Amino acid sequence: MNIAAIQQALREFADERDWDQFHSPKNLAIALAVEAAELLERFQWLKDSESYRLSEKPEDYRAVREEVADVLIYLLRLADRLSIDLEEAVCEKMRKNAEKYPVELAKGNAVKYNRREP
Repeated sequence: MNIAAIQQALREFADERDWDQFHSPKNLAIALAVEAAELLERFQWLKDSESYRLSEKPEDYRAVREEVADVLIYLLRLADRLSIDLEEAVCEKMRKNAEKYPVELAKGNAVKYNRREP
């Protein structure tokens, strides 16, 4: 995925429609949260096993695919408006997470290691 190229295309799309006036970081963060909630709604009440089989229901799969795209679009747009280098930010966060969740303490366990009962 060429993040810079997608952000440029999104920037041009917004520019052509004069939407930058609406794309403040606050508004983009709100839109991102709304789209994430719409994605979550697609999984509401599904059993875990059903969530893995969305491709068996083309209409549901298409809807989830579109919501995932919406989430990514708003995330990319927000990062662009705040001049956040996403590749750098993700790499830094992965490094921090590796320190925070060492394999020997976190492997196979969903409960954060410092919250487990001794």
